[in-house]
Amino acid sequence: MGNEHGSWIMRGLSWNDPFRIRTYKELINWVNEIGFLPLFSNSIPGFSAEEHVSPDFWWTGDREQDPWEWREIIAESREVAYGKFFAGKSGFVSVDWLSYLANYRRDGYDFDSAYEDGLISRRDKKIMDCFGILDDDDRKEVLLPGYIIKHQAGFGKEGFKNFNGCMTGLQMETYLVRA
Repeated sequence: MGNEHGSWIMRGLSWNDPFRIRTYKELINWVNEIGFLPLFSNSIPGFSAEEHVSPDFWWTGDREQDPWEWREIIAESREVAYGKFFAGKSGFVSVDWLSYLANYRRDGYDFDSAYEDGLISRRDKKIMDCFGILDDDDRKEVLLPGYIIKHQAGFGKEGFKNFNGCMTGLQMETYLVRA
């Protein structure tokens, strides 16, 4: 997504292009084939979901055609992970590649060890405490709306600041992942 002369421009392929990704299943298959893929265009031409879908259906709410809707469907499918993995921007990582990304991003630390060594902030710890995840061997699926996490972790007017930044950081380090 680019901003040209004050207008947001969605990149993509024409509706009739035979190489256009037409369904969320096709997008899942491509992510699984290449390993990881940003959602929006970036400094690497052609390396995004945006550039391989039609620009006509973004933010329409049409679950069959809208890539913005697909990201939720894909995350719920658990066939690939979705999160802010790319310089704080959204994208997808195949399940096969997720452990490699986690090892690279975490520099060998699990969450508790990183916290004990002062590499994780108290704000991040408060967010992770909301999920009840103590170590990598005890992971469980926990789905909480952001406003509940924000409240339970003590963010807000009288509490911690930068909730969205903390959530993004935890995703970048793969401690929080939608998979």
